[in-house]
Amino acid sequence: MKQFVFFLICIPFLSLNIEAQNQTTFGLKGGLNLTFFQVVESNFGPSTETEVGYYGGFFVNVEIDEGFSIQPEFLYIGLSDFKFLNAPIYVSYEVVNNLNILVGPSMNYFFDFFVNKFKVRGDISVAFQLSDILDAHVKYTLGFEELSPNGLFFGVGIRL
Repeated sequence: MKQFVFFLICIPFLSLNIEAQNQTTFGLKGGLNLTFFQVVESNFGPSTETEVGYYGGFFVNVEIDEGFSIQPEFLYIGLSDFKFLNAPIYVSYEVVNNLNILVGPSMNYFFDFFVNKFKVRGDISVAFQLSDILDAHVKYTLGFEELSPNGLFFGVGIRL
C-alpha cells in the first residue's frame, strides 16, 4: 500500500524532469461517474446495477512529439458507499484539431474492499479542447476482474 501511494505521488514530479525538453501542462479535472456492477440474481442470471457518483483530481500532460503525449492522472472517485483512487497513465493522440484519443492502463485502489484492494483496469477516453484551457471528456473504464466494475465518466478539465 505504501509503495503504491508513493508511486502515485511521484508521477507528477517525474514528469517535471521531462519538462525541460518538452511542453508540460498541469490541470484539474472532474465530473460525473456512472459505475456498472454485475450482480448474479439467483436463477435469472447476471443483472447490471448502476451507481452514480463524482470524481475529481489532477493531471499532467507531457508532450512527446507533435500530436502525441503522455498524460498521467490521479483521481478520487466517490459513489454512494464506495470510494477509490484511480491513476490512469494515458498515451494521447490528437486525431484531428482539438480532438484527442487517450488509451492506457488504470491503477485503482479501492478503500471499501476487505481483500484485493488493488485492481488494474483499462481506459479509453476522448477529449475535445473547447479552448486553450478547457476541455470536455468522456472516458470508459473496463474492469478485467469480477470485482472490478466498469465505469463511464463525463467531465471537464482545466489547464492551469
